[in-house]
Amino acid sequence: MTTVPQPDRRTSGHPTSAAAAGTRLDPWLGAYAERTGGMRASEIRALFSVANRPEVVSLAGGMPYLARLPLDQLSDIAARVVAERGLVALQYGSGQGDETLREQILEVMRLQAVEAHPDDVVVTTGSQQALDLVTRVFVDPGDVVVAEAPSYVGALGVFRAYQADVVHVPIDEHGLVPGALDETLTALAAAGRRVKLLYTVPNFHNPAGVSMSTERRPRVLEIARRHGVLVVEDDPYGLLGFEGEPRPALRSLDDEGVLYLGSFSKTFAPGYRVGWVVAPHAVREKLVLASESAILSPSNSSQLTVSTYLSTCDWRSQIKDYREMYRERRDAMVGALADLMPTASWTVPEGGFYTWVRLPEGLDAREMLPRAVTALVAYVPGTAFFFDGRGADHMRLSFCYPTPERIREGVRRLAGVVTAERDLVELFGASGTVPRDAVQSPGPDVV
Repeated sequence: MTTVPQPDRRTSGHPTSAAAAGTRLDPWLGAYAERTGGMRASEIRALFSVANRPEVVSLAGGMPYLARLPLDQLSDIAARVVAERGLVALQYGSGQGDETLREQILEVMRLQAVEAHPDDVVVTTGSQQALDLVTRVFVDPGDVVVAEAPSYVGALGVFRAYQADVVHVPIDEHGLVPGALDETLTALAAAGRRVKLLYTVPNFHNPAGVSMSTERRPRVLEIARRHGVLVVEDDPYGLLGFEGEPRPALRSLDDEGVLYLGSFSKTFAPGYRVGWVVAPHAVREKLVLASESAILSPSNSSQLTVSTYLSTCDWRSQIKDYREMYRERRDAMVGALADLMPTASWTVPEGGFYTWVRLPEGLDAREMLPRAVTALVAYVPGTAFFFDGRGADHMRLSFCYPTPERIREGVRRLAGVVTAERDLVELFGASGTVPRDAVQSPGPDVV
């Protein structure tokens, strides 16, 4: 008779084993996959419940200002999609995405000199899913992903979830520093580390607001190619520049060594959750399989709505309107910082949603955040954008959603918190050592 091995109750995932070990808060603690240990709550998401209160000026989240959309037209489009194509819109679809939409995506990308075939495009549930799929397909636990310092918090969350090790490379006012990239990749190779991806946001960087210069782009690609590293170009803001024509995408310079991630979330509306990835043929096939295993297919309803919008509305003029509006808000942000926080320093972005602020010496943005929330202003501490916990001396300020008047009011409140914090640092030392009961945030004049 075959003897069936019995599970070790000390280590099994059954609730009784966790309870026996004294863990009461989560009886399934012993059942989780090892990779869940790298999952962390987003510091931005954690702020939403507070930042969305109307009395708080949120300079935290990167939410597009959707009130400028033609909502009446969009209402008609949604009704038309259901009335005319409801049996398709409400049904399962292709794992790769709607072919007509993929053809329209090519037209959008041509504004940044990207030439591709509809078969090269995989439609995803926002570009965040594209990033997840790319990481799932390429990254094994312990593999290295090289990313800019700082880097997009959502990307860092994906890399952690797949147990990658992120190694940062510095950026400056011209974007990723090629020499530092080459040195980093050389050192990693010498140490026997396996680098799978170079992750970059080359246009109007989140969070730093800088852009990779046109001169640096071929150099970065040459370095990645020489080291055998695939480039992941995350480009949600590329069409939202405030001056001149959009810069050519990295993908326009190398169609084999670059995976291009795009999205309609910033240039249209995030609620539809429509993004895409452009990839070489063999990679594309694996991305489609990975997507099908995760979601079967992206939403037909969302895809057909976006497709109808692109074919019936003047989406280029809509993007132009967004650019002008966000430029006005950028100007309000940097003007308010210059007037009210002259002891700090910041980037002046040429597009996108964000500026990257360096606090006066001795201040810790994460430690200061509770005092800022008390003063009814919110931001994202710089530590959210580093894999290794750096960045406490920085904060990301978003200018996309508040009106110029609210931006200035938010900076006024923030300046009061910074001034009070500086006074405390002078009295007690670095802000991480300031006694919490010694802090009284200045009360704002609520408007």
